[in-house]
Amino acid sequence: MKAEPAVQRRLLELAKVDAELSRLAHRRRTLPELTEVAELEKELRAKKDALVSVQTSASDLDREVARQEREIDSVRTRSDKDRKAMESGAVAAKQLTELQHEMESLQRRQTALEDDLLELMERREALDLDAQRTGAEVDKVTAQLEQAVRRRDEAFADIDTTQARREQDRAALAPKFPEPLTKLYERVRAQKGIGAALLRSRRCGACQLELDRNTVSEIKAAAEDEVIQCENCNAILVRTLESGL
Repeated sequence: MKAEPAVQRRLLELAKVDAELSRLAHRRRTLPELTEVAELEKELRAKKDALVSVQTSASDLDREVARQEREIDSVRTRSDKDRKAMESGAVAAKQLTELQHEMESLQRRQTALEDDLLELMERREALDLDAQRTGAEVDKVTAQLEQAVRRRDEAFADIDTTQARREQDRAALAPKFPEPLTKLYERVRAQKGIGAALLRSRRCGACQLELDRNTVSEIKAAAEDEVIQCENCNAILVRTLESGL
């Protein structure tokens, strides 16, 4: 394949633009903010799950407290009824004795229930503290995530701006090459990542390997408009004064 030396040299401009576009694409994929956002999202989910667990336990305990309070009220109501019956003087001696025994039993039951209720209330207070602490952790991670997302979006915006400029540069350069040369360049770039590179002092600018003497001799003997490719990576080797040929 043949192409004017000036056209081949212009390939270096296209390769430079494509290299920057590749770097931008790599940067977009590997932004540290992406990892930070993913880790914070995972942490936030865990914190929220922990908060839901604490809140669920608190709700369960609230129901247990309410049940315990209803039972205590029931015992108190029964005790009040027995006390009024005893104070009325309208009960027989045998029934009075039975009422006294029942009241003693109810008093023991009430004491046990109130002790249990106190324990439940202490557990409920501890859960309140857990909920406050976990809620504060959720708020903290949420703020960190918002900051990380903002930094990520700012980085994306910067990449988008630069990418748009380089794509404009590429759109202006691409029509300046003959179709066969463009097809060769694009094919090599798709396979190897770099379509064209400068040949500098016997070294390929794409794969950075030094060419052997026989290959250099063949390149020296080739016409200036001959399109030369690296025997190792197939990149189009562009010859300039820096090539030292």
